[in-house]
This record gives sequence, C-alpha cells and structure tokens, in this order.
Amino acid sequence: MAASSSPAPAPLMSPSGVVAVVGPQFCAPYVVALTVTKKALSLSDGDFVVSDVNGGVLMKVQGRVLSLHSRRVLCDSAGSPIVSMREKKLSMHHRWNVYRGDSSDHKDLLFTVKKSHMLQLKTELDVFFAANTAEQHCDFKVKGSWFERSCTFYLGDTNTIIALMSRQYELKNVLLGKDTFGVTVYPNVDYAFVVAIIVILDEIHRDRMEHGE
Repeated sequence: MAASSSPAPAPLMSPSGVVAVVGPQFCAPYVVALTVTKKALSLSDGDFVVSDVNGGVLMKVQGRVLSLHSRRVLCDSAGSPIVSMREKKLSMHHRWNVYRGDSSDHKDLLFTVKKSHMLQLKTELDVFFAANTAEQHCDFKVKGSWFERSCTFYLGDTNTIIALMSRQYELKNVLLGKDTFGVTVYPNVDYAFVVAIIVILDEIHRDRMEHGE
C-alpha cells in the first residue's frame, strides 16, 4: 500500500502553553540556557555545537563541508538526526523546509521558515507549521539583527516571546575563530525547534554575503 503523503501531525501546543514542534522531549518546564558555538571550519564535529550551562554537548549540526549546500542536519550528541533542513531552490524568500529525522518526505515536514520580505535590512523571518498551508498568518516570527547575533523569537504576530539570542564575547573563542552566542529558551518551548531556526538564520545570511545581497 502506498505511503500517505499527508503532512506530519500539527506540533503540540497544549492549553498549558507547551510548544512541542520537534518533540516534547525538547521541552522543559523551566528556562533553558544554551550556548551555541559556530566553528569557522570543522570536518568532523559539525560547524555548530550546542551546549548546556554545564558545557555538556546537547546537539551538533552536520558540517556544511560534508553536506550539500542546501541541506543541513541537526543531530543529538550521539550523532542521530533530529531534524533535517532543506532549502527550496529558486525561492525568492530563501524558504527552508524542516523535516523530522533525516527525511525529505512531505509526510515528515514539520515546519517551514522564510524571510518575511524579499528585501529587508533587519532580520525578520516567518515560521509556518506544516499544517498551515495557506500561510496567511505565521505561527512564529523572528526579529532582530543576525549580524549582531541579537534576535527575538515570538509566538506568531504577537509580543509573546518564546526565546532570545545574544552574542557572547570570549577571547579564547575569538582567537580560535569561533563565534559564540547564548540562547535563552522560555519554559515549555521546544529548544530543538529554536536551534534549527538559528541554523537557518545563519544559512540565509551566509547566502546573502556570498551573493552580495
């Protein structure tokens, strides 16, 4: 029997305010503080490493050198894929689709991320659940400045903040060619979801630099 082509079930948004986009295992009932370290170049470890407050590695992103330009994979500390991010070719808004695991099947689509406007000076992204095919209103929005590593994640078009990102200056990381920033994820918000958006933010702005946008 042919596999169903329907999209993945809508992410969990319970009456208690839990936002489980990738999975409830990535939601905590307290504020989660993450450190994201972006390496200049790494062939083995991935060019993003996500750590907790104690320095323990939670997630890594498969290095761009080892993957196709339009595909990134967010893995757990053991290297198992959590989500895969794939750029939609010839997209004016730099659209990225995010799938469960290492899939690219429509039935495993979790959410889509795209620039809010084709031309914009500041960082602004719209995020849509897979079930939100009309895309009349975004489910989440990101605003700020990627250049300054200062971005705020909002629930839809509201002022409700779900996560914050800010740059962390550490001399040793600067000397080692590493870019480090802190991410504060609010209680009951899926931190794997937030990290995936950060990776896409980096890709979109890297493309802008490479193509002189």
